[in-house]
Amino acid sequence: MGNTAQKRALRNYRTRLAKRGKARFEVLGLDVDRDLIRSLAKRLAEDDLDAVRIRAVVSQIIAGEPTKKGRILERDEFRLRRILHFRSNWRIPLR
Repeated sequence: MGNTAQKRALRNYRTRLAKRGKARFEVLGLDVDRDLIRSLAKRLAEDDLDAVRIRAVVSQIIAGEPTKKGRILERDEFRLRRILHFRSNWRIPLR
């Protein structure tokens, strides 16, 4: 980016994002996961109760911690798996 106006626009854009508590970043992944990652990021950016639950479930899955039977997280894990299953072509095994 040799253009000064472009650099200034990018800096201003990143400043506006930071004021809203957001950040722009890139990830490397499989092409088939593109829609999945985008939909997950979009849901997390809403920062509501569902986003909190999704964060908890995804963190638990990544950490490899088993869900406790009869708990809210177990229900939310199933719900998250169904949401992700129906919103993408990527198949998550449903329990």
